[in-house]
Amino acid sequence: MDPGNHITLYLYLKNAAKHRIVFSVSAILGVILFFSCEHNIDTIRNDEISSLPVRTAKNFQTLFTDSGKVQLIMSAPLMETYENTNEPYSEFRSGINVDFYDRHKNPIASATSKYAKHFDKKNLWELKDSVVIINKANEKLETEQLFWDEEKDLIYTDRFVKITREDQTIMGTGFESDSRLLSPKIKRVTATIYLKDE
Repeated sequence: MDPGNHITLYLYLKNAAKHRIVFSVSAILGVILFFSCEHNIDTIRNDEISSLPVRTAKNFQTLFTDSGKVQLIMSAPLMETYENTNEPYSEFRSGINVDFYDRHKNPIASATSKYAKHFDKKNLWELKDSVVIINKANEKLETEQLFWDEEKDLIYTDRFVKITREDQTIMGTGFESDSRLLSPKIKRVTATIYLKDE
């Protein structure tokens, strides 16, 4: 055999061995990355996907009725519902607006806040950040946090509150009332300001 052919064959075998080594190393790295990624996917599925909302609604409005009569109309820019937890809830991170009505569909109160959360099992609402409730008599309640127990029709807070009426402003800490502010009670009054007619 020609010595030149020996050299060519040797170089060919040497290059083929290099390619096999490079291919083997690439294959091993690919398998490691595949199992590593698959493990991360499992981790994401178990830890993160279960914490995502099961429902999301944007710019929605809904009616609550009793015996065919509208009780309230609720609207919000965003609602996210979480059910994969021990305490299922709906969150309103962009705020909420609620209008209450009497049996004749006349507006009797409204409530707004920049954040809200509804705990499904307890039928309990939490309103936070710039909470404002206005009743039929145009009395306005302002606070930073307020809870509304739907079953008891009770709203309450242990935070600072301000109630503005036509002739006075009352400030204090702690509050409870029915949802329409028909029987408001400040637990610890800190100031009462009487407004004079001009």
